Amino acid sequence: MELLNRIKEQARTAKQRIVLPEGNEERTMRAANEIVEQGIAEITLIGNPGELKELAKDWGLEHVLNGDIRIIDPANHPKKEAYVDLMLQIRASKGLTREDAERLIINPLYLSVMMIKAGDADGEVAGAGNATGDVLRPAFQYVKTKPGISVVSGAFIMLLKDKHYGENGMMIFADCAVHPNPTAPELAQIAVETGKTTRAIVGMEPRIAMLSFSTKGSAKHEMVDKVVEATKLAQEMAPDMKIDGELQADAAIVPGVGAKKAPDSKIAGRANVLVFPTLEVGNIAYKLVQRLADAEAIGPILQGMAAPINDLSRGCSVSDIVNLVAITACQAQAERGL
Repeated sequence: MELLNRIKEQARTAKQRIVLPEGNEERTMRAANEIVEQGIAEITLIGNPGELKELAKDWGLEHVLNGDIRIIDPANHPKKEAYVDLMLQIRASKGLTREDAERLIINPLYLSVMMIKAGDADGEVAGAGNATGDVLRPAFQYVKTKPGISVVSGAFIMLLKDKHYGENGMMIFADCAVHPNPTAPELAQIAVETGKTTRAIVGMEPRIAMLSFSTKGSAKHEMVDKVVEATKLAQEMAPDMKIDGELQADAAIVPGVGAKKAPDSKIAGRANVLVFPTLEVGNIAYKLVQRLADAEAIGPILQGMAAPINDLSRGCSVSDIVNLVAITACQAQAERGL
């Protein structure tokens, strides 16, 4: 709770423009009302204005009713043709026709990413009523990844009851959500982007452990070689970050084991960011820690996109949406250097 309050406070310092394309979804509308009430971000809902106003009246959502929240009608808005033209600039070479673009732009998930691409919004949160693939497909096609980044990944903030680990019980795990089997260069990108997420969202200086089943050459295998190469590349990409590997999990987080297995490492036994060699490992690890250690897992926080776009679980609560909007706003602040 303390961390989430800190994230919300950070978001308030430079309100970002976050678009919620699932405008008529009840949890989304209630979250939008709460976000504006708390001053976390400027919100745009996508949906039929008349329908949204009626729903807001039924649910007593004053900030939707009094105009504090912007509403865009996907079927009828002033920038519709400009967004279609922009879609064609980006995707005509891929076979997109004007007819296709005019059909897609009335889809709120496409409209929201085009608002971001055109500079009319800073970030997007969706997924309360749509599958992950439907949320991310327009983002990959039009917003794309950051310059020099070829892979999108998902990080989890893990809040542990045992305060001996990480930073007073706080750790970041990645990739636990997106990319099944990254190459060494992709794994290096994931490490660096996770370090940036750690700074931007958590306000914590990252100590990044590149995990393997080997510590400093204790085992030989092509999977170990991948982590060794990724570590070297990540260190070159971000010389200002503390990154080391390859390390086994105990060598990364237990001081006594780290001192024994990797005595020359600056982070062994003290890592607060764990980068897993594959999605399979990362996803299993975060779920085991969440259940067996009764840890709180916040995420996934998508990283590597040219603008922050985050995906919700369809079982999310209103507070989940509020929290992810605050995180998205902080990501947008970091991208803009605010």
